[in-house]
Amino acid sequence: MTSPTPAPGPSYLVAGRYRLIRRIGHGGMGAVWLAHDQLLDREVAVKQVLTTSGMDHSQAETSRARALREGRLAARLSHRNAVSMHDVALDRDEPWLVMEYVPSNSVADILRDNGTISPIEAAQICAQVADAISDAHAAGIIHRDIKPANILIATTGRNVGLVKITDFGISRAKGDATITQTGVVTGTPAYFSPEVARGEEPGEASDVYSLGSTLYTMVEGTPPFGNEENYMATLHRASLGQINPIVRAGALSSILLQLLEPNPANRPTMAQARDLLAEFAASTLGSTDTVLTGLVPTAPMSAQRASETLPPPDAGTSYPSRPAVERTAVSTPSGPRYPTSGSGEHPSTRVASGVYHPSVSSLGSTPSYPAPTSLPGNYTPPPTAYQQRQQQGSNGNMSLAAAVFAVFVLLTAIAAGIIILAM
Repeated sequence: MTSPTPAPGPSYLVAGRYRLIRRIGHGGMGAVWLAHDQLLDREVAVKQVLTTSGMDHSQAETSRARALREGRLAARLSHRNAVSMHDVALDRDEPWLVMEYVPSNSVADILRDNGTISPIEAAQICAQVADAISDAHAAGIIHRDIKPANILIATTGRNVGLVKITDFGISRAKGDATITQTGVVTGTPAYFSPEVARGEEPGEASDVYSLGSTLYTMVEGTPPFGNEENYMATLHRASLGQINPIVRAGALSSILLQLLEPNPANRPTMAQARDLLAEFAASTLGSTDTVLTGLVPTAPMSAQRASETLPPPDAGTSYPSRPAVERTAVSTPSGPRYPTSGSGEHPSTRVASGVYHPSVSSLGSTPSYPAPTSLPGNYTPPPTAYQQRQQQGSNGNMSLAAAVFAVFVLLTAIAAGIIILAM
């Protein structure tokens, strides 16, 4: 048996190259760290794929070789909507995954804050994810762990709003969809396909089902098998494909049901799923190219409120604007408009207090406040505070001048009267 190794921490040097800075995430396979690549002088995300502690020598060697093979295979994938894998490094015989670092919010973060995401925007996000995973499938890579926490939306730089799927190629090494010696599936079953929940090997069709489960969660606010805390009860429902009724998805429902087909042989391929979702979103966003390449403004509601704290600009004052997104707009809490297709329901979201608020969405409509370029020709905007002060100052100056002139006229009249009396 291999001896256990101490847990890494800040300043730990992985494989003589990657200096750990701070922990930025944690999952069933261990912590994810922000690290500094000392060779290329850049920030990266590193994650210990598995630990061989407790395995005998043969098991450890097999697991280690499998992790390295699949990690290096995933490193071949290059897609704008996939987090790049830079390296799989060995540190004290333990494999570590070295990935592109993307400052971002995950879809899980957004759902935790906002409750739901509108059907159009959810379809756009999942269409871009499906585009990346379709390329992965073509390269022989099965993701095996598609869920809201693994879908990122960038928050900094030129690519604010860029969708990225992360954690490629690591689930098989030590993932949620594995069977223990007692025959129990480990991990959370919320996004399992029925065949994976029954203990079968995950495949491309399993990825399609997990994407459908993720899309369902984004639109409905809960996973398709509910938020049942009883692990085995949820696993049983997953194995039977017993999803909860769809109530919020509207016209997206038919696509959801195709992705969540219990029989893997009857599900669309990932490329077909991408096309279905892109065509659905294009009915509002304009074209499938816009759907697949556009940036999305989805963010947690708290971040949305923070971005709207700047006061309206006075004349001559400018403030930084949000990145432009083709044919999309961020709805404000005061009167957003929604497309008439689908269920027609107001896509509200529940917050911690239990009060409902509109969700942040890009729905192809104009903002509820008029933009300067869309004002009617006869529209006169109200004066700004600065203009009002200028106007008040001007009025005061005119009043003073009038008073001085009146006094001057009065004095002139008095002087004229005195002269006449003196004659």
